[in-house]
Amino acid sequence: MKIRHVHNGVFTFVKNLADTVHPPEQGFYWIDANPDELEQLQELFKLEELDIEDCISEEEQRPKIVLHEHHYFLVINSIRFDDEEIFLRAANIFLGRHFIITVTKQKINELRAIKPILLEEEVNSADRFLYHLIDLIVDSYFGVALRIEARIERLEEHILMHTKKTHLNEIIGLRSEILWLKKVLGPQRDLIAALNKRELKLINHQLQKYFSDILENAVKVIETFDTFRDLMGNLREAYQSSLAHRANDIMRVFTALTTIFMPLTLITGVYGMNFKFMPETNVWYGFYLIIGIIVLVGAGMFLVFRKKDWL
Repeated sequence: MKIRHVHNGVFTFVKNLADTVHPPEQGFYWIDANPDELEQLQELFKLEELDIEDCISEEEQRPKIVLHEHHYFLVINSIRFDDEEIFLRAANIFLGRHFIITVTKQKINELRAIKPILLEEEVNSADRFLYHLIDLIVDSYFGVALRIEARIERLEEHILMHTKKTHLNEIIGLRSEILWLKKVLGPQRDLIAALNKRELKLINHQLQKYFSDILENAVKVIETFDTFRDLMGNLREAYQSSLAHRANDIMRVFTALTTIFMPLTLITGVYGMNFKFMPETNVWYGFYLIIGIIVLVGAGMFLVFRKKDWL
């Protein structure tokens, strides 16, 4: 557990947790904890049992805000895109008048990225810390959206250049991830809308209006993923069209080859009959003449088909 006193964005580490119960003369306390340390925090700050259970639970929690008399409990999902795989990591936040408690099971990049922002903006209150943290989390979705867009474009290029059966699995997998993210983003947008519109006594009224900018960004992210969903439908159609076109090309080649061999089969069939008297069978050049005719007919038909772009 890390306990910091934050004043104008400057951190001072606090050793005694009990000191954070009472408001500091200036600034606020930021307590960064893991779920195993919630028991002692619960006793000091009178945290609700159900909120503690949400922090500890292994099940995925929906983004939400729960209002209590002396503090708020929020759940918001941070996002990461590692090795072409998307991960969501819940940030559990307890917001009080003079403190903010962040509880995470895994490391969240935004909690590291927020430190220079606090110093630059000279943050001096817990609600402004919350604003900057949520702003960072929502902005991170744009970065993931750009990587997904690049992945879609790369997949589209591969499909158009050389279609493989594995591409269908990639399309289905990526579409599932996009739909899953869109499902997650809905409650997250509602959470930010609540921070923007509801009467919240622990959030300064002048600060609350700035949540509208974050809400606008959250809506843009959802619209972006709606576009991605449509693109995946187009990508699947392109995959099916490419397969059909490839099958047509193969059938065209087979048809052309079959057509070329039809007259050759006729010639060899005629001269394969066991009649005693047949043209050119009794002369020394007969065999070579028939072979020459077969080669000329086959080569001629091949050149005609190539000229018509059938081969």
